[in-house]
Amino acid sequence: MTQPQPPVAHPCYRHPDRPTYIRCQRCGRPICGDCMISAAVGFQCPECVATGARQTRQNDGPYGGRRSANASLTTFVLIGLNALVWLAITVTGGVFSRLGDALALKPVGLCYSVADPNGIYPRLGGEACRAIGDGRWEPGVADGAVWQLLTSAFTHVEILHIGMNMLALWFLGPSLEAALGRVRFLAVYLLSALAGSVAVLWLSAPQTSTVGASGAVFGLIGALLVLAYKVHGDVRNVLIWLGINVVYTFVGPGSISWQGHLGGLLGGLAAALIIVYAPKPNRPRVQLLGLVGLTVVMLALAAVRITQLG
Repeated sequence: MTQPQPPVAHPCYRHPDRPTYIRCQRCGRPICGDCMISAAVGFQCPECVATGARQTRQNDGPYGGRRSANASLTTFVLIGLNALVWLAITVTGGVFSRLGDALALKPVGLCYSVADPNGIYPRLGGEACRAIGDGRWEPGVADGAVWQLLTSAFTHVEILHIGMNMLALWFLGPSLEAALGRVRFLAVYLLSALAGSVAVLWLSAPQTSTVGASGAVFGLIGALLVLAYKVHGDVRNVLIWLGINVVYTFVGPGSISWQGHLGGLLGGLAAALIIVYAPKPNRPRVQLLGLVGLTVVMLALAAVRITQLG
């Protein structure tokens, strides 16, 4: 019968004069009592602990959260959602689509002519619109269609409109997600869209209809400006890009909502400032409270305006 062999002591890899029976659970090297560091299972050597710490930090975003494994994924999803909504509106009538009317941002409801799709009865409310034979009522935010505050940012009718917005999103989105992380990038995008809609509520004529992701895109430009300033980068390129878009807003073809662009820009600036300048201690909590507070402020502004329009 073979007798069990007693364990053999080996010299510590850092202190050869100290025999030890303990090995690093990660690399297997012998480690003495001064070198072994308690791990989730067993002990590890100082080098393996340092390597693990570096690998963990590499996966952390500079402003909290985890780095996105694919920094283009959220941008792809947003572009896909916009494209699907545009396609649905196109196949249901384009500029005359009732789906488009339901998703577009209207501060107050509009009475459309059934006989003339281009016609609107501007002074008729819901009951009066339904009373006439030619009226088709589409509610606005003040009538309870509050979903329009966000759905309008995913709604496009003209192919040039969605093409330009999605091209800008394609250029801006991945770099911002790489810096902010997926959740924070999406928060900036959605809060910019909401801020653009709130600005339209306050600054546009009540009987208007507004669509497009331009407010959210302007918010991303604002966030990029904050990031460039924070890392002491060259903000001139961002300012030039912003200036070109501002000029196009006022001299470009068609009816462009400068109100939505302004609101989106301010919303993106505010959201990015909260994320980027949150103090490192308790950073996630500060960011969450700040972004929730910003959302509450915008919803309160929308509620006040809805009360005025109602």
